[in-house]
Amino acid sequence: MNGDKTGRINGCRADLSEGCILCYQGAKMVLFVTGVCGRNCWYCPLSETRRGREVVYANDRLVKSPDDIIAEAEMMSALGTGVTGGEPFLVLDEVVSYCRLLKEHFGPEHHIHLYTGIAPTRAQLEPLRGLVDEVRLHPPQEIWAGILASPYAASVEVARELGFSIGIEVPSLPGIEALAAILPALDFLNINELEWSETNAQAMRERHLDLEDNLHNAVGGAAAWAAPLLDDPKVHFCSSDFKDSVQLRERLKRISKNTARPFDEITEDGTIIYGVLKLEDGKLPPALQETIYEIEVSGDQVEMAWWMLAEMREKLPGRKYVVERYPNGGIILEVTPL
Repeated sequence: MNGDKTGRINGCRADLSEGCILCYQGAKMVLFVTGVCGRNCWYCPLSETRRGREVVYANDRLVKSPDDIIAEAEMMSALGTGVTGGEPFLVLDEVVSYCRLLKEHFGPEHHIHLYTGIAPTRAQLEPLRGLVDEVRLHPPQEIWAGILASPYAASVEVARELGFSIGIEVPSLPGIEALAAILPALDFLNINELEWSETNAQAMRERHLDLEDNLHNAVGGAAAWAAPLLDDPKVHFCSSDFKDSVQLRERLKRISKNTARPFDEITEDGTIIYGVLKLEDGKLPPALQETIYEIEVSGDQVEMAWWMLAEMREKLPGRKYVVERYPNGGIILEVTPL
């Protein structure tokens, strides 16, 4: 991470919470424990495949057994996990089980933070002691003006007594400056730049909001709403651009490092590039039978180093192209014919 004379890293202050530092490094796995939630926030960006559904995902992997969680964490060399939803406290027993699994497998230093939209009580927080390191509260916008008189203020006090690092994490919305009142009691206040999604688009239009530009999902004016709070060292603003260009890239790099084949080229963005030859008759050409370089054959498709395919293209019959995709069989980003 690169800092500057303002003490900021990529637009955010350098004195981040431990959970945020690991996110910046792409070292945190996202454990989505349920899509069910008791609230109906108009700005919720959850996709239709997750919203309201009793599903569990480790990053983008659908979890069918606890082993899937460990496999995903190992694949990216995760140093920590962010537990999110939906509302994690609706499946508290499962959350306890998952967190214990991660701590026992990776050790107590595996940092776990948990998001919640409720104001958890002592009875709800107690089972998470020793398993969750950091609690991030998400109070609804309508109570920000009276935050000190709300149940969230009591949750902050209880969380501190129980030894959790405690903060608030909310999107940048009008009226967010009211949260300055609770800052002295918090370890941090994280503000995420408000983002447009398919599922909240209609609500955005009803509020006469629009995209900041055509490159990112940031909503116009969202950064300005957070501005009054940004001089406080406890406040950190996470931009839409940062999530797209830094956070995701660093996570992809970690996954690529662990999963790339010898002939895959890992890009600066953490994607992989390789060459593909479609065999005309299902038989391996003599030129490939004689090569000393590694190849992978599956049916009528041969995968290899893209530069090797480019150098040998005159000797190889069949369709040839270069593929760029996310690692570990992720989505294909570009296919370039040779």
